[in-house]
Amino acid sequence: MATTRILCAGFGGQGALLIGKLVAEAGMAEGKFVTWLPSYGPEMRGGTANVMVVVSDKPVGSPIFTKMDVLVALNQPSLEKFAKDTKDGGLIITNSDLCGEPENKDKIKLAPVPLTKIAEEIGNVKAANMVGVGALLQLTGCVDRKSVEDYLSHMMKEKNPALLETNMAAIDKGASYVS
Repeated sequence: MATTRILCAGFGGQGALLIGKLVAEAGMAEGKFVTWLPSYGPEMRGGTANVMVVVSDKPVGSPIFTKMDVLVALNQPSLEKFAKDTKDGGLIITNSDLCGEPENKDKIKLAPVPLTKIAEEIGNVKAANMVGVGALLQLTGCVDRKSVEDYLSHMMKEKNPALLETNMAAIDKGASYVS
């Protein structure tokens, strides 16, 4: 991997920003160069939110990009807004429970994953973003899964240790789904 540009997008509260934060933190822990640039409005919960993440083996010139290697779309409006900015041959991971197919489906690799359904099966619909993390890591290898899990463990011990097991199971299910 030289450089991977990832955009995660969804409604505020779906956890798109957290997906990006986990990837960025894991990349830093691995000694990679990273940027994390969130974007959300005052209506964050229920409004739109997205984050640009760059993970690279060399210094990153700018946290902003116009074409991404990977799009993680958690809802249809995000897919419609950002799919066209995915590079030809790039990857789009969609929450197939909430998204259809992008118009550029013939020019990209599409990975529709029922993030919401898998999270419900685990027992917590809010873990849909963690299912997406598992799929993203399995399909791209942009950072090591262990680095993400280590950071998540550290973060959840402080914030909400009861959810750690659920989130780890969600990451595992997302990775298995796309294997």
